Order: sequence, then structure tokens, then C-alpha cells
Amino acid sequence: MDNTSPQTPLVQVRDLTLTLPSASGPVNILRGVNLDLTKGEALGLVGPSGSGKTSLLMLLAGLERATSGTITFDSQMVTAMNEDRLAEMRRTRVGIVFQAFHLIPTMTALENVAVPLELAGRADAMDQAAAALGLVGLSHRLTHLPSRLSGGEQQRVAIARAFAPEPSLLLADEPTGNLDQATGESVIELLFGLRARSGTTLMLITHDSSLAARCGREIRMADGKIL
Repeated sequence: MDNTSPQTPLVQVRDLTLTLPSASGPVNILRGVNLDLTKGEALGLVGPSGSGKTSLLMLLAGLERATSGTITFDSQMVTAMNEDRLAEMRRTRVGIVFQAFHLIPTMTALENVAVPLELAGRADAMDQAAAALGLVGLSHRLTHLPSRLSGGEQQRVAIARAFAPEPSLLLADEPTGNLDQATGESVIELLFGLRARSGTTLMLITHDSSLAARCGREIRMADGKIL
């Protein structure tokens, strides 16, 4: 259930830090990040490699643990959740699209999209997956394995998988990074079209400032901080 009001951010990040060990000593990846994401907005996050963008996404998705600070998502404290609750959040409330497609190679396009729906206990998982693939123009590729799909088609499957559970938040990390320019542009058009259709809140990580400018708001990161 969405507990936010128009005045309450869907996501609130406060004083977030991430420090990781290394052979030469602790490395400060994030250094006190503060960020609000409003329900329904599209946010472009830009910055050089190593600035902490992907680490922030991983923390928002509950795939990494913060060293300190808090993340609140729909009034629930993500940073206090156990692994089971984090997994449930990702299955039902948060969609993720990475640069690498992360499809299961032994499953068809339809089965890949149905996985999170089945894990969430959806009785209509296959029907919903087929509908999601239809929205990304792949109704004719339902039974194809990833190895029989082009890079652009694989990313479309990944986008369908992310949108199928109707998430409140979509996190996209360089979603066109492995695609040629023309294919990347078509994938971005699809991503923004689905976001507008569903009203999903989007955080898009990109090196491309022109792409970030398509979002309603753009912020920059450097050295683990938001500038």
C-alpha cells in the first residue's frame, strides 16, 4: 500500500554512508548522501565513474547494506529491514534495470518476466508476463531463450520484467550501456513511455547528460556526495 501523500517523498535518504574495506585501508564510497524522491517523478543521476551512483542504487534496492544513515521507502525503513523483507520489497515494489541484462539463460523471455510475479505469489504470472512483453513489442518472442535475442531485445525483456509487478519505484543503471546508439535510443523511448503510462517513480543513472536532462530533475554526484 502506498502510504505517501503529495507532501511526503516516496523515498527519503538521510546522511547515508558506505565504507568498504580494501588492502590499503577503508574506502569511503558514499559520504553523507541526502536525497528525496517524490512520487511519480523522474530523476536523472549523473557523475563520473566511481562517484558512488551505482552504490547508491544498490543501497536503495536493498542489495547492499549502508554503513550508516537511513533510507525510508513509502514510510518504511529500508535500512532496518531483514533480508526477507528486502527481497519482498524488490519483488513487489521496486523494479531494477541494469546495464547487463541479467536474464536467466535457461528460461524463455516469458519465463524470465514471470519469475518475480511467481515469487510474489501471483496466480496470473504468465498472463501478466505476456502482457508486459506485449507492451515492449516482444509478443512474437515469448518462447525465445536470451541467446536467441538481440541485445536490444534482451534489454526489452529486462524492462518488461521490471515493470510487470507494477513497482512504485524503478531504478535504472546505465540501461543503454551495452547497446548501440540507435538501439539505445529506442530502449530509452520505451522506458520513458512505460514510466509515463504507469506513473512509476524513476531514478535513472547515466553518463549522458542529455539523457538525464529528459528527466524532470537532474542531480550530480562526485566523490560519494551529491553536488
